[in-house]
Amino acid sequence: MTALAQVSPYYASTAHGAPARAALAGLIECDVCVIGGGIAGCSVALHLAEGGYSVALLEEHVIGWGASGRNGGQAHVGVACGQAALEQLIGASDARAIWDVSVEALALTRGLIARHRIACDWADGQLLVAIRPRQERELGQLLDELTGKYAYGSARFLERAALRAVLASERYIAGVHDANGGHLHPLNYTLGLAAAAERLGARLYEGTRALSFEGSTPVRVRTRAGEVRCRQLVLCGNAYLARIAPTLAARIMAVGSCVIATEALGEARARALITNNAAVADMNWVLDYFRLSADWRLIFGGRVTYSGFDPARIAASTRSRMLGVFPQLAGVPVAHAWGGYIDITRNRAPHFGRVSPCVYFLQGFSGQGVTLATMAGKLVAEALAGEAERFDVFARIPHRAFPGGAALRRPALVLAMLYYRLKDLL
Repeated sequence: MTALAQVSPYYASTAHGAPARAALAGLIECDVCVIGGGIAGCSVALHLAEGGYSVALLEEHVIGWGASGRNGGQAHVGVACGQAALEQLIGASDARAIWDVSVEALALTRGLIARHRIACDWADGQLLVAIRPRQERELGQLLDELTGKYAYGSARFLERAALRAVLASERYIAGVHDANGGHLHPLNYTLGLAAAAERLGARLYEGTRALSFEGSTPVRVRTRAGEVRCRQLVLCGNAYLARIAPTLAARIMAVGSCVIATEALGEARARALITNNAAVADMNWVLDYFRLSADWRLIFGGRVTYSGFDPARIAASTRSRMLGVFPQLAGVPVAHAWGGYIDITRNRAPHFGRVSPCVYFLQGFSGQGVTLATMAGKLVAEALAGEAERFDVFARIPHRAFPGGAALRRPALVLAMLYYRLKDLL
């Protein structure tokens, strides 16, 4: 099995061709080295290359191997923790600045797709749905906040009858539809960003694990068969950085999420499920999320796993959740099943900052990284060009390490997730 096929059997089977990139061998020099070939790393490389920097990107596996090539492909406004939590963490002014960045992130994503002709099946519309009356009230409060405090005009409330007209499920009682959100093929999007960065002169190396970094001006990044010397380093490995950046790794937790793709349903049957072709996510902490693919399958994800990604087990358990939403799919087989790790922070706010004046990092997207990771690349490029104001707003968000240390943090998370599952039932 190729490294790309390990990402997601469905996304790999529908991915556009990408060149095989050589591993780094020997010594190279550049302005900026980027570690991690996901959306964040490729966006950093692209935006820096656009600014005239010489860039080298190191990816241990292949471009898009991590969460960027496995996720549900949903594009949201905002951040995972919500604006109210942000205001408590950093105050109303900075929280508003982050909101504005998240809105710009959607526009940036669309703009990059258009400018670089990235064929990634973008579709408009994102739908947040309530299961319980408490959640319906929270949706109303959310919409009031969006339209009032943030003057955000693309979202509208759907009561049960209106929701039922666009979503063929009895599970949900209300929703908020955001015409500004959307969904895409995440692996093709990531591959498109990488190709655009290369066309602008960035050098991308696959099969190249960064073993360590040290020093300043130049920073030296050591790999198995080579070394990069650079003026600046950007760490974009997220859940996979523990070996070379343990201090950062202590502030995120890798949580497994599971995804399936059904057999092709045909356009008529697929559109009968989600008539407006929006991406859908519910309001539970341990949530379900789903959308239609360009070839008219249902992509359905959810659940949290701590015990690996056995495809047969993923298919059975996630299909059961899917049938709780769409019982009319009882006779439809699961064609593909996969999983991947999401990097979450304790407060579910993104974690951006600097290890030192010449080493930046981007992590902690907490399940909302498609557009925000894209925007993060632009923020790093701004900061390296001397305009760090917007990057520094994110850097001011306080983050604590997960409790328990290396030995006990996973059991602690399991207990925490059990608490949130019970809370979801209320």
